[in-house]
Amino acid sequence: MYNVEPIEPMKNIDFGATGVDEILQNVAFIMDSEIMSCPLDREFGWDKTLIDKPIDLAKARIIANLTAAIHKFEPRALIESIEVTGEMLGSLKPKVMVSVNESV
Repeated sequence: MYNVEPIEPMKNIDFGATGVDEILQNVAFIMDSEIMSCPLDREFGWDKTLIDKPIDLAKARIIANLTAAIHKFEPRALIESIEVTGEMLGSLKPKVMVSVNESV
């Protein structure tokens, strides 16, 4: 299993990544991409609009939205768990644990 966190857009991207490294990088890029933010693929990413939602609802939506996006855009990553950390007055930060199925 691998722990994946978002990466800053266009930083530390290995354009020649293959295998497990490619899959993990793709998951990290999905985690950092808000839906409608990619000009040539407006569906890419996940819905981050959680303003003014109760903390428990926001965490549940983050998990659901990220799960759907990762399944859609990187089916080789099998989600083992998603942990959302943070406080009510701060920002919520997801951490995703995935295993990799390279045969998909």
